[in-house]
Amino acid sequence: MPGTNIDYSTIFNKTLPPPSNKWQGHPKYNFIGGHSDPKLVPMDSFIESAANVFTGDPRNIAMYNFEGGPQGILSLRNFLVGKLAAERGIDVSAEDILITSGSGQAIELINEVLLETGDTVIVESFTFSGALSYLRQRGVNFIGVDTDDHGIRMDHLKGILEGLKLEGIRPKYIYTIPTLQNPTGSVMSMERRYQLLNLSEEYDVPIFEDECYADLIFEGEYEKAIRALDDSNRVLHIGSFSKSLGPGLRLGYVVASWDVMSRLLSRKTDAGTGVIDQMIVGDYFSKHYDEHIHDMRSALKRKCDVLSAALREHFGPLVDFEEPRGGMYLWVKLPPETDSRAYVQNALDEGIAYNPGPDWSANPDAAANYIRLCFALPSESEIREGIEKLAKVFKL
Repeated sequence: MPGTNIDYSTIFNKTLPPPSNKWQGHPKYNFIGGHSDPKLVPMDSFIESAANVFTGDPRNIAMYNFEGGPQGILSLRNFLVGKLAAERGIDVSAEDILITSGSGQAIELINEVLLETGDTVIVESFTFSGALSYLRQRGVNFIGVDTDDHGIRMDHLKGILEGLKLEGIRPKYIYTIPTLQNPTGSVMSMERRYQLLNLSEEYDVPIFEDECYADLIFEGEYEKAIRALDDSNRVLHIGSFSKSLGPGLRLGYVVASWDVMSRLLSRKTDAGTGVIDQMIVGDYFSKHYDEHIHDMRSALKRKCDVLSAALREHFGPLVDFEEPRGGMYLWVKLPPETDSRAYVQNALDEGIAYNPGPDWSANPDAAANYIRLCFALPSESEIREGIEKLAKVFKL
């Protein structure tokens, strides 16, 4: 006699988000997420680095947290010490770095040790959709601060901080993506980085600096990280290898002083980020970082140019966007009456995926006529074809 199936819907956690749809595979014209170009993945060198790893000490695989302890493999953290000093001006030791399973885990660990339901944080008006989702899931209030081509508008931020102070509310942090901001691609000026530190001191609010895309400068040098300017332990800094190598590696990191690091470690209960990935990346980047990142930046710059040209050809003056100084995405403004959410399914029917603007905004309705287009994954011909088809979907 067959038994009666359990109705799990009666016992699910009541705070769960809506269920996911079954995955249908990648669309042909994929302009979403933070994918990398498969042609830029250095498989031959990875194989060489993997061979070096597998001829090393087997205790790194046989034991929890062997070489480097719970903060991550020492070779990778030592690489980061040099890279952060050379490229971002951040002077730290390996003891100040925690390797995480992607930057998403880094964000959630910081949220875990700082936030409680009902807390308040400040975010940029347009910002990383994942960060907003994490805050919503925790029941945290977030306030969007206005930005322009030079980053956060400090006059608006000061007004927000002063208003909250009068209400007796101390925000837990100011979350910013100052270098190649996601999704706008802007870079915060040095003047404003110093102003942000001054406001952090005046109102006693930490800065949460997310630099996941800072490696992807097209040419020249960018402004130093805010963490590099900080001499008062006011900045928590995170970064990622997912954008410079590939998101499948799931490697990110946090830079923090021991008073915070010790709490992050107490909440990182995953028994450690994957050792093999850490060791292979540490071996590969210690030998090939400069040539790899040069190739990555050059390829992304070419694709950015192709996407920009395709948008101008097929959308014409009806769209507005700023070509970024680096990164892998464009933030595109459509005519004001357009709601980008209404065209998502029609685009998918044509094999095109894009990110609607409201997902990337602290005030979703204010971004209804924006779309985010990531250009790293599709080929140059797919970018041209996809944008031509997308213009027909929007009928602009």
